[in-house]
Amino acid sequence: MKATRPCQSAFGRVVRHETCDDGTVEQGREPGSNDACEVLADEVCALGRRAGLDAVGIADASPFLATRRHLEERRSRGLAADMQFTYRNPERSTDPQRTLSGARSLVVGALYTPAPRLQPTAPSEARVAAYARDDHYGELRAALREMAELLVDQGWQARVVADDNALVDREAAVRAGIGWYGKNANVLLPGRGSWFVLGSVVTDAPLPPSTEPVRDGCGTCDRCMSACPTGAIVEPGVVDVRRCLAWLVQAPGSIPVEFRQAVGDRLYGCDDCQEVCPIGHGERSEAGHESPSGADVPAIWVLEASDSDLLDRFGRWYIADRDPRYLRRNALVVLGNATDEDPLVDALLQRFAGSPDPMLGEHAAWALARRATGKLVAP
Repeated sequence: MKATRPCQSAFGRVVRHETCDDGTVEQGREPGSNDACEVLADEVCALGRRAGLDAVGIADASPFLATRRHLEERRSRGLAADMQFTYRNPERSTDPQRTLSGARSLVVGALYTPAPRLQPTAPSEARVAAYARDDHYGELRAALREMAELLVDQGWQARVVADDNALVDREAAVRAGIGWYGKNANVLLPGRGSWFVLGSVVTDAPLPPSTEPVRDGCGTCDRCMSACPTGAIVEPGVVDVRRCLAWLVQAPGSIPVEFRQAVGDRLYGCDDCQEVCPIGHGERSEAGHESPSGADVPAIWVLEASDSDLLDRFGRWYIADRDPRYLRRNALVVLGNATDEDPLVDALLQRFAGSPDPMLGEHAAWALARRATGKLVAP
């Protein structure tokens, strides 16, 4: 059911728009003047910054043709493994028109995520990637929605896209002049680095683009490539996700034995290629941003918690099939890599080694052997 109401547009005309059940807004109006579009663009960007975004830019909504070629080429080389996300349908994820018919512009926002502590507080504590420690995407979406609502109130259609396989958010950010592609494949913001989450408002408003693309600021630096614990950055800007720890701890099935020691204390995500990046080191403790609240998670708690408790706490994460067993799998590897002698840990691993679940039983057996010998062993 659609509700129809009149509204005053930013272009000095009364227009009619219809709000649909799916959140899309449809209306009839003629294009506005260039001056009016510039005013609206400034208003939208200013609103985004007031809503808490650290950077806002505008890009045109033409298809990301080069990005589509890159996705398809890397998928054909096997570099995407079984990852879906924007690889699932490159034709869709590189064309804003597939998100909103008639799209003319992308309003792109970046929200700072505090950088991590480099070490956990105890051997059995498990690390969580900076972007996943708090609900940063929730904050990002709220700010994007405010900008979308302003556009809708002015008679345009707008749709929020964040952490979604509908759009390659990094390409949108680069096109909007927010940053450039680093050699670790993240978008780096000038003087700020890559500790940001990204999202867009796709709109049919013909907003003028913000700036020219930001120039590559990496130069000859390749610290991120050298720091990757598994050599997953196979060439500048290209990641082999089959070796990437951030993917391996999300992927379904067993973690390959050859990468379990490298997983170290990671429960979810990996920040190594960002931690070594020299861009923005001075910005990490800037005022106005609170420290992350979920930096470390007790691995023992992950193993003892119920399914519902795990999903209640970590439900915003990508968990394969929404199955908490994969979090327990990761926690078993974390405890296997822990260096402390703890009878409680060993007893818990013994219990899981007898699990009727083959995946958990095998990872627990590996963890026990790893703690006993300090070496990677085959299952």
